[in-house]
Amino acid sequence: MSEAAKNNPSVFEVGEPLPEKFSKYFIGQAYLNPLTDKGGAIANVTFSPGCRNNWHIHHKGGQILLVTGGKGWYQEWNKEPQELKPGDVVNIAPEVKHWHGAAANSWFSHLAVEIPAEGASNEWLEPVDDEQYNKLK
Repeated sequence: MSEAAKNNPSVFEVGEPLPEKFSKYFIGQAYLNPLTDKGGAIANVTFSPGCRNNWHIHHKGGQILLVTGGKGWYQEWNKEPQELKPGDVVNIAPEVKHWHGAAANSWFSHLAVEIPAEGASNEWLEPVDDEQYNKLK
């Protein structure tokens, strides 16, 4: 059994390490388990401790995060970070620059629900650097 499977905080399976087309926008190791693409893509995303994605923007469609396990963080540009725990829901409006990921000492999982929209896309931006991230308590 892999370390990720042993530490999985979610009721959903961990899945596979992120493919290169996504992993280059993450610091640390994350895992992807696509659950469905009916009506809009839904995937379980599991982050190892300290893993986070780069700042990014969902153009047109937005995204919903449903936290299923562990402890994590969500932050919008020019706003204070929010601690995330199981049961939390984050509604990310289109065109909002943000990032999300695990706490430094916890595995973290959420369902990522893509909001379908014509012409929807993601724009990946700069990393959340260690100095920024290490200020989180």
